Amino acid sequence: MRTYTLTEKFKSIFARRGHSIVLAYDHGIEHGPTDFLENPDSVDPEYILKIARDAGFDGVVFQRGIAEKYYDGSVPLILKLNGKTSLYNGAPISAPNCTVEEAVSLGASAVGFTIYAGSDYEWKQIEYLAQIKKDASKFDIPLVVWSYPRGGKVDTKYNGNEHHPEVVAYAARIALELGADAMKIKYTGDPKTFAWAVRAAGRVPVLMSGGPKTKTDEEFLRQVEEVISAGALGVAVGRNVWQRKNAVEFGKLLGQIVYEGKKASEVLRAAAP
Repeated sequence: MRTYTLTEKFKSIFARRGHSIVLAYDHGIEHGPTDFLENPDSVDPEYILKIARDAGFDGVVFQRGIAEKYYDGSVPLILKLNGKTSLYNGAPISAPNCTVEEAVSLGASAVGFTIYAGSDYEWKQIEYLAQIKKDASKFDIPLVVWSYPRGGKVDTKYNGNEHHPEVVAYAARIALELGADAMKIKYTGDPKTFAWAVRAAGRVPVLMSGGPKTKTDEEFLRQVEEVISAGALGVAVGRNVWQRKNAVEFGKLLGQIVYEGKKASEVLRAAAP
């Protein structure tokens, strides 16, 4: 009989220092290779693994095809089980393209799944997630839910603002109630309102979605400082690291904030030439 929860297992793998930085790299299917143009080295998954290793991150996020061909076991893997392209214009839906069993065979330490609550296909995605939760429990592997409300009232009531505090808190609660062992949610832009989303997540650890690359290093480092102060476990960041030419150095600055509790201003001052 299992004597631990899968949330505890997630923390033991991806938050060994009490907090977590996961390097996300599922953008190729979601956005296309244009995301890699700002730093052409980032088109190579081996480069992403090198960043994660050299910056001391806790894990990486890959789709199955990348994992099959590039994953080397050097950093814990969250295998993303679904994904959609930016070429589709219909109501948001992201169907599974990999099973939990296949993820385990590829060396994954956790699986991830995106759900778009509010979409016309919300019901179908909840069905998908219920089966994945069942399989994840069977294979004793944590489930990380990317909870991104989109469409429906997000468009009509919140003018499409997926970062609205009410939307983000609802996203957190959805992930908790659907059985997430960890979750990835967007930042509200304010530590006080984000702290409410963290409370709404209950016992499920929260990773902030990194989002598009910010104009300055300081802007993103301050966001990370704020989400950690609000009670988040850490961040799942992609473009804000690997789109930067100094990706490893920037990743180490993130680590000082997430793992050591330093202020953004402090690490930037120390890093200044």
